[in-house]
Amino acid sequence: MTDSKYFTTTKKGEIFELKSELNNDKKEKKKEAVKKVIASMTVGKDVSALFPDVVNCMQTDNLELKKLVYLYLMNYAKSQPDMAIMAVNTFVKDCEDSNPLIRALAVRTMGCIRVDKITEYLCEPLRKCLKDEDPYVRKTAAVCVAKLYDISATMVEDQGFLDQLKDLLSDSNPMVVANAVAALSEINEASQSGQPLVEMNSVTINKLLTALNECTEWGQVFILDSLANYSPKDEREAQSICERITPRLAHANAAVVLSAVKVLMKLLEMLSSDSDFCATLTKKLAPPLVTLLSSEPEVQYVALRNINLIVQKRPDILKHEMKVFFVKYNDPIYVKLEKLDIMIRLANQSNIAQVLSELKEYATEVDVDFVRKAVRAIGRCAIKVEPSAERCVSTLLDLIQTKVNYVVQEAIVVIKDIFRKYPNKYESIISTLCENLDTLDEPEARASMVWIIGEYAERIDNADELLDSFLEGFQDENAQVQLQLLTAVVKLFLKRPSDTQELVQHVLSLATQDSDNPDLRDRGFIYWRLLSTDPAAAKEVVLADKPLISEETDLLEPTLLDELICHISSLASVYHKPPTAFVEGRGAGVRKSLPNRAPGAGSGSADQSETGAGSESTVIPNQESLIGDLLSMDINAPAMPAAQATTTSNVDLLGGGLDILLGGPPAASVEAAPGGASSLLGDIFGLAGTSLSVGVQIPKVTWLPAEKGKGLEIQGTFSRRNGEIFMDMTLTNKAMQPMTNFAIQLNKNSFGLVPASPLQAPPLPPNQSTEMSLSLGTTGPIQRMEPLNNLQVAVKNNIDIFYFACLVHGNVLFAEDGQLDKRVFLNTWKEIPAANELQYSLSGVIGTTDGIASKMTTNNIFTIAKRNVEGQDMLYQSLKLTNNIWVLLELKLQPGNPDATLSLKSRSVEVANIIFAAYEAIIRSP
Repeated sequence: MTDSKYFTTTKKGEIFELKSELNNDKKEKKKEAVKKVIASMTVGKDVSALFPDVVNCMQTDNLELKKLVYLYLMNYAKSQPDMAIMAVNTFVKDCEDSNPLIRALAVRTMGCIRVDKITEYLCEPLRKCLKDEDPYVRKTAAVCVAKLYDISATMVEDQGFLDQLKDLLSDSNPMVVANAVAALSEINEASQSGQPLVEMNSVTINKLLTALNECTEWGQVFILDSLANYSPKDEREAQSICERITPRLAHANAAVVLSAVKVLMKLLEMLSSDSDFCATLTKKLAPPLVTLLSSEPEVQYVALRNINLIVQKRPDILKHEMKVFFVKYNDPIYVKLEKLDIMIRLANQSNIAQVLSELKEYATEVDVDFVRKAVRAIGRCAIKVEPSAERCVSTLLDLIQTKVNYVVQEAIVVIKDIFRKYPNKYESIISTLCENLDTLDEPEARASMVWIIGEYAERIDNADELLDSFLEGFQDENAQVQLQLLTAVVKLFLKRPSDTQELVQHVLSLATQDSDNPDLRDRGFIYWRLLSTDPAAAKEVVLADKPLISEETDLLEPTLLDELICHISSLASVYHKPPTAFVEGRGAGVRKSLPNRAPGAGSGSADQSETGAGSESTVIPNQESLIGDLLSMDINAPAMPAAQATTTSNVDLLGGGLDILLGGPPAASVEAAPGGASSLLGDIFGLAGTSLSVGVQIPKVTWLPAEKGKGLEIQGTFSRRNGEIFMDMTLTNKAMQPMTNFAIQLNKNSFGLVPASPLQAPPLPPNQSTEMSLSLGTTGPIQRMEPLNNLQVAVKNNIDIFYFACLVHGNVLFAEDGQLDKRVFLNTWKEIPAANELQYSLSGVIGTTDGIASKMTTNNIFTIAKRNVEGQDMLYQSLKLTNNIWVLLELKLQPGNPDATLSLKSRSVEVANIIFAAYEAIIRSP
C-alpha cells in the first residue's frame, strides 16, 4: 500500500494516539507515526503540540526518518523557537556524521530554519561543511550561506563566509562552483549597495568557463548569468569567451540556450561588426533560436518574446529565417500574435511577397483578434516597405470585397494610415470605402472613415451628406469619432464654404454647447475663434500638409532595449519591462546595461535599402497614445529645423528625428519660431534656439589646502570639451623645496571615472604654480558613492601622498548623444511610473525661454518639444549621463517670472540631485 493511506484518517483523539506511537520503542512504529504527523501537517492540521516528541525521534540512523523529522522542524521551528533549540545538538552532531548525505541534510535544514537563536549555532557547522571533503556537502553548504545572508547579513560578513564562498569558485567540482556562483548572485541581489561582492577577473572567469562544460544544466544557467555581468577588458578577451560559450547554444535545455544567447548578445557589443568572427557568431545564433520554436507553445511564447528583443537589437541575426515565423493552424493565439509581430519586424523588400501572401491567408482565419492583427500588419508592411505599398492596397481592397464586417473596419483603419504615408497616390479607392459606410460600428473605423471624408472632401461630391448622416447621432458617438467629425466638417467648410455654412455652425454648436467633453469643447472653441477672426489663418492651420507617419516597430526606448537584452531568459524579457516595474524590494533597483559599443561595431541591422525603411523610418501611432492624439488634431506647425547635438546620436530609433512630425529637414541650429495664428497649437513641437557654444564653466575651488598638502595647494574644477571630461587643476607649491614626480589616482566612483593618461606635471619650484588639464575616461570600476558625484582623489609627489574629495559637476557628465526622438520621449515618459517623478523649484531665472533652451543645448540638455500652456512656456528635455542613465525633464517657465518648476523622470531617480544642481548652475551662468 502507498503512503496515501496516511492522508485518509480523520479520527478523534488522534494527537494523543500519535504521541504514544512517537514514544514507541520500535523503529518501524516511530517511522509510521512520524509519517502520520507529516501527513496531518500537510493537510493543514495543527500538530505543533507533538514538537518535543517528534524532536526526540531525531536520534536515529535511519535517513528516511531523519528527513521526515527535519521537514517537521522546518515547518514548526518559527512558532516554537524555544523548543527548536532542543534540536541544535543533534544538528551539530549530524554535521560531523560519517554519512555525507546526513551532513548535507543537517546543514541544509539548519539554513532553512529562520530562527535567530538557531542561526547562532549554525556558524561553526557551516564553516566545517564549506571545507568538507565531499563535494555534495560543499555544494549544499554554499547555498546555505545565501540563506543565512538573508537572515543575518552582518553575521555572514563578520564570520568570513563570503571569503569562503569566493574560495569555492576555485573548487575542483563543477557543481560546487555552480552553487557558489548561484549563492553569490543571490547575495548580490540582496545586498543593499547593489555592488558585486566578487571582483570578476580573467582568472575567475576562466575557472567558471572550465566548470561550465561539466556541471548540470541549472548550474550552467547560474554560471552563464554570472558571465553576463562581466565586462571583458578588450575585444580579444570577449572573442575568447564567445568561443567557449558558443557550444552551449546546442544544449537541449531552453534556459541554457537563452542564457548563452544573452551573454553573446552582450559580448557582440564589444566586437567589431565588420570582423569575420562577428559575422560567423551572428550566423551561429540563428539555429538555436529557430530550434526553440519547435518546443511546446509555452516555451515558444517565451522564446518569441526574447526573439522580439533580439530582432530589434540585431535584425540581421534572423533576416533569412522568415519562414519559421509563419503561423501554424494549431498555434495558440498568443503565439500567433507574437509571430505576426516578428514577421513585420523582419519584413523587407526581398521577402515582402511571401509575407503578404501569408497575411492574406491569415485574414481569412476564424479567430477575430488574429484576423484584425493580420489586416493591420498588411498596412504596416505598406508603410515599412514602400515598393510593396501598391500590392498591399490591392490586397486590402480584396479583403474589403469579402464584406466581413470586422475585416472591412480594420482595413479602413490601415488605409487611412496609408493615405497619410503616401498622399495623392491611392485616393482612387475612396469610392469603394464609402460603399461600406453603413456597416461601420467600431469607433476607430468610424473615426478613420470620417477623417478620409474630411481630408478628401473636394473629391467626394456628397461629402456634406455623408458627414451630416454621422451628425444625426453625434451625442451617442465615441469621443474619438466626435473629434474627427468636428475637424472633418471644418475642413469641408474651408474647402466648400458656400454650401456648408449651416453644417459647420451645427457641429460647432454641438461641440461647444451640448458636449461635456473638455477636449471636444476646447477644439470647438479654437475652430470657432479661428473661423470668426481669421479664416485665412484657419485654412493655413487646418488644411496644412500633414507630417508623414511611419511603422510602429521600434518604440522601445534604446536604453530600455539594452537593459532588456541584459535580462534575456528572465521575466523582464517576457514582459518587455525592466525588473523595477514589477519587482519590489531587494535587487529591484540594480540596473544593467550593455557595454559601450566597440569602434566600428554597429547594431547589426540589415541594409536600410533592403529593409525598405530608408533613411526615414516612420511610425503608425496607437490611437490610445498621446502621439496619436496629437496627430489626430490635424494641426501642423510650420516646418522648423530641429535642434541637434554636435555629434550624431545613435538613439533615434525612428530615423528622421523631430522633422518627422515637423515636416522639415533636420538642421544643426534652430531659429526662433515665427509668430502667427498657425502657431496657436502648432508649436507644441516647435523648437527655438541658437547655435551651439561652449558649456557652462564652473570656477575653480580649493580641493587641497596648503596646510593639509604640506605646502601643495590644489585648486580645481571639471569641464567637458569635445565630448571628453577634463579635470582642470592649478597646482601651487607653497613649500620651501621643489616638488617633483607627480602622480594621481582616483578611487572607485559612481560613474567609473579614471584618468585617461598619467598626470604630466613638470617639476614645481617653490612659490610657483602650474596649470594642469587631466582627461578622464568613464570605463573604470564602479562603486556607489554618497553623494553620487563624490570623487575621492589621491595625489602623490616626492614629499608624500595626499588624499582629498571633490564633487564632479553634473553638466560634465551629460553625454552628447542625449537627444531622444519625440515619439520615444513620449512613450518613455508614460512608461516610467509616477513614483519616479520628482519636482524642483528654480529661482533667479533670467532670459527668454529660447535663450534658456539654447543654453541647455550647449550643455547637452536637449529640448525635444516646446509649447505654451496658459501663459507658461513648457520645455520638454532629455539628457543622458555617461553611465547610460537617461533622464527626462519638463521645465515650466513664465515670462517675466524669476521662478520656474523643473519636473524630472528617470528609472534611476538617485541622480536627481546632480541634475538639479546642474540646472541651477546653467541657468545662472551668463
